[in-house]
Amino acid sequence: MLSFFLLRFFMTTLNPASHPWRDDAAVIGLVGIAHASSHFSHLLLPLMFPVFMSTFGLSYSELGFLMTVFFVVSGIGQASAGFVVDRFGARPVLFASLVILAAGCLTVAVAQSYLGLMLGAACLGLGNCAFHPVDFTILNQKVSPPRLGYAFSAHGLTGNLGWALAPVFMVGLSAALGWRTAYVGAAGLFLAIFVLLVWQREFLLAEVVDHKQDTASVSTLAFLKIPVVWWCFGFFLLSTMTLAVVQSFAVSILQAMHSVTFEAATFTLTAYMLCAAAGMFVGGFVAARWPRHSDKVVASCMTVAALFMALCGSGIFDATATMTILAATGLAIGVGGPSRDMMIKKATPKGATGRVYGMVYSGLDVGFAISPLIFGVFMDHGWYGATLLGAALVLLLSVVVALGVGRRTVQA
Repeated sequence: MLSFFLLRFFMTTLNPASHPWRDDAAVIGLVGIAHASSHFSHLLLPLMFPVFMSTFGLSYSELGFLMTVFFVVSGIGQASAGFVVDRFGARPVLFASLVILAAGCLTVAVAQSYLGLMLGAACLGLGNCAFHPVDFTILNQKVSPPRLGYAFSAHGLTGNLGWALAPVFMVGLSAALGWRTAYVGAAGLFLAIFVLLVWQREFLLAEVVDHKQDTASVSTLAFLKIPVVWWCFGFFLLSTMTLAVVQSFAVSILQAMHSVTFEAATFTLTAYMLCAAAGMFVGGFVAARWPRHSDKVVASCMTVAALFMALCGSGIFDATATMTILAATGLAIGVGGPSRDMMIKKATPKGATGRVYGMVYSGLDVGFAISPLIFGVFMDHGWYGATLLGAALVLLLSVVVALGVGRRTVQA
């Protein structure tokens, strides 16, 4: 509800457009709810790792492989989902994704072995894979152009809120009724969202791309030959590797480097996500103000974030300052989020929205899958500061790639 009123404010007061604000707000709100459910699914398994260890006698390596299964399936599926979205439309794919996520939760809820958990992880990854090509296909078609910056801002903000909701929902329900009931509850949440979106389905109807009639559109696989598409993919891969370090290792790093309590370290991670959400809100105004310079906005924000993360890894600050700076890193990255999506939109050829967003955002899944494998070695050797410094270096590489996207978009 809060996001709805915020949308109403900056749509009507700050940026009037040809489409009625109610229609744009409805589209953005519904897509935002769907996006939040996608991010919610990212944390369904990690939150229950301690329970899985005690229930099934699993090791950390086996638990980590569950997330590898999730993101490998999601990454492959996301690259393919864009073709399905362009062929059959975004709305039916969105509905199917929510049903698959609910099925994945129920699979985990009844799992009696590690194999059952892997099957649930694969199902959840499959359900998660289509949201980005679906979301951006609907937003780009249904939201008036002057409001797209705000739409991308709301999209990113709701994703971060989905991450924030997952611990409260799953841990709270698990403590009260047991972990299996928590997964049943999560399945019920996905089905409730499905019912809501079906009820409001007229706002989610996007056109299906007809490549036979649209000679200006890109043929089925021709977009893969466009260099800027792969530069966009590389940007998502690199920037997501840094986020994966924060999500996977920030708590352990803070405890090891500064001897803070588990609660304080966990609160820092929560603060990072909330600051990222606040940054997304601010970033919507930035993206709307400077839409032609989205690559430079992204590069500036990522440079600041890399500097903050390097300061955290240097060890020159005490615990309080380090936790504060790490939270501020989320703010800097969040501000660049809507401009990042605007940058991808400008690089997308006509008629290939679903396929390009599917391929580009699969870089996110690849980054999530490989980052723990690389930086996990650093952590095993006790190189805690070096882990943050390495994440900062990777983020600086993403700055170079973002500027490359901008140059190649202009040339195209």
